Amino acid sequence: MGANNTRIIAVANEKGGVGKTVMVINLGAALSLEGKKVLIVDMDPQFNATKGLGVDVSEEMMTTYDIIKGKSDNASDAILNTQWKGLDLIPSHVDLAGAEIELVDVVGRENMLKEALESISRDYDFILLDTPPSLSLLTVNVLTFAKEVLVPCQTQPYAYSALDELFDTIFAIKEEINPDLNITGVVPTFFDRRTRVSRSIMDKLKNDDRCSDLLFDTVIRINTTIADSADAGKPVVFYRKSSYGSSDYIELAKELLARN
Repeated sequence: MGANNTRIIAVANEKGGVGKTVMVINLGAALSLEGKKVLIVDMDPQFNATKGLGVDVSEEMMTTYDIIKGKSDNASDAILNTQWKGLDLIPSHVDLAGAEIELVDVVGRENMLKEALESISRDYDFILLDTPPSLSLLTVNVLTFAKEVLVPCQTQPYAYSALDELFDTIFAIKEEINPDLNITGVVPTFFDRRTRVSRSIMDKLKNDDRCSDLLFDTVIRINTTIADSADAGKPVVFYRKSSYGSSDYIELAKELLARN
């Protein structure tokens, strides 16, 4: 695997609660089932991706906080093998919330993550990065390192209306910091065909000039098993193979592989 072939994907949306972390965990797991080597990097101080992969962070573990603060010369020290083959994690820690303030005067602060992880990126087929649900220095670090952005969009009006801000942010970073950054696609989440509002937002996404070309065919349906699996610290594809959640994420992984 050459460094250039690694697909470095930020899963981003400035709105919380759109299914971002769930997408990172479950898409990563589904890609590992397709035989891909996947690294999940948890850049959210709430560390839900870390918990969702069944990891309890202990004091002596290295986390994304240590990496972004430049506390380690070797980012591979922070990599944990999860209990599933081909699925690795760099965990997060609540301390990451303080990194914003601590890095404010650091020159080149938007490049900290990229510089730390560049050396290990060639060891993986995919690096999936979970971002905080706000536009922060942490998000900018993720978007400076990433080559692709995957946007989960909850099929609800507030999530749809927030896309504008997100696209503006991505284009600003592409212009000013990272010319390699592109939006790979928008994935509808929490879709419930029984509700008028869910169907109406789907129609809007399909007819929206900004994202009709970016819209994935795969839709993540509303599914309680997904929430249960996160609670159990297991990706849904390993937690209950027969669930909608599992089949939707396996479909999404296949579609993402096809969109290379």
